[in-house]
Amino acid sequence: MKEMRHRVIVSTDIGGTDFDDFQSMVHLLLYADELEIEGLISSPYGPGRKADILSVIDHYEADYPNLRTWSERYPTADELRVITKQGETDVAPYVGYRDSTEGSDWIVACARREDSRPLHILVWGGLEDVAQALHDAPEILPKLKVHYIGGPNKKWSPDAYHYIAREHPELFMIESNSTYRGWFVGGEQKGDLSTHQFAEANAAGHGALGDFFAGGISFHDQVRKEVKMGDTPTVAWLLRGDPDKPYQGGWGGRFVRAWTRPYTRFERVTTAADEIEFCAIMELELPLGPDVPKTPALHMKVENQMLVGHVPGDGTVRFRFCPKTPKTFSYEIVGNDPSLDGREGQITAVLPSPAVALAPDERWPNWWTDDPSPAVADGQHHGTKTVNQWRGAFMLDFATRLERCRNAYTN
Repeated sequence: MKEMRHRVIVSTDIGGTDFDDFQSMVHLLLYADELEIEGLISSPYGPGRKADILSVIDHYEADYPNLRTWSERYPTADELRVITKQGETDVAPYVGYRDSTEGSDWIVACARREDSRPLHILVWGGLEDVAQALHDAPEILPKLKVHYIGGPNKKWSPDAYHYIAREHPELFMIESNSTYRGWFVGGEQKGDLSTHQFAEANAAGHGALGDFFAGGISFHDQVRKEVKMGDTPTVAWLLRGDPDKPYQGGWGGRFVRAWTRPYTRFERVTTAADEIEFCAIMELELPLGPDVPKTPALHMKVENQMLVGHVPGDGTVRFRFCPKTPKTFSYEIVGNDPSLDGREGQITAVLPSPAVALAPDERWPNWWTDDPSPAVADGQHHGTKTVNQWRGAFMLDFATRLERCRNAYTN
């Protein structure tokens, strides 16, 4: 009887805002014999593109002869290239979706296949292609199981996220805003397994993929050699755990039923005394002034973001912001409305109380998120200990996989 493997599509911002997606892609391909990879989608905010995925596949191709001796289920490089697609390259507008892309169309096509297994969508970057697929083909929702690395990624996709949470609340979703950090924060950090020594000790000299991993990822004029792999818990969740039971522990962590998905709307410029939940959606709705031009153009400047103001035609401008960390953020409104240009404000993001996990919201019956219990937190990072308690096991297993790149299997 054929062993059942999980159907997987990965949506990644590789080459976009963080170097670690390259590391996670190496890890994914080394476990490609244990999963049925149906799609690799470039869904970046920033310069990343489909070519960045293909560059890792090129290294995989060099190691394929050795990998194939370990398992006949490793796909060929050409098979992987065929399923590599370009997704959305910009953030969603206020409505939450824009136009279909090669990536979103591929999600729909895969979900419509005659297959009794769920389709796992592992989101390592923006949610835009998932939101677009659900908008274009809402009937695919029951087939999807989405595991989303939120946190810093979520700040780039507030409108796509808001659309999914409000219009498709029955979606099976794991929203990991901090649990994923357990892959590189805490846990077993001694010697060759430490974030700073693992690559040199366990990847260097281990085929093309190993050397690529150990040589450091050139990113934004820096060479990054430390292990991060913050998106890899989505893969590990399928490798060692029960995907039907997010409340049970495994390499990808453990999650709790989600409480009300936090959203707060303000009709005024806020101050530091105003609080919202970390990784919540904040909507700022401000009245336009009497001297605003016929075509208003306003932005909200906050840290390294320039959020585009939405003008619905009702005399207001609206901005959506998602704070990626618990702290006070300062912002400024800039644009061609004299009454708003230069207006400054602040907003304070706070961690949720552990008590919120006791009140899951039935409007989101299949939504899971980080456990806010202090017992499984590393400082302000909720849920991380549900991952890093396994760090020794999953890093040793990864090291063993890297051996396959340089050594053919011998019985």
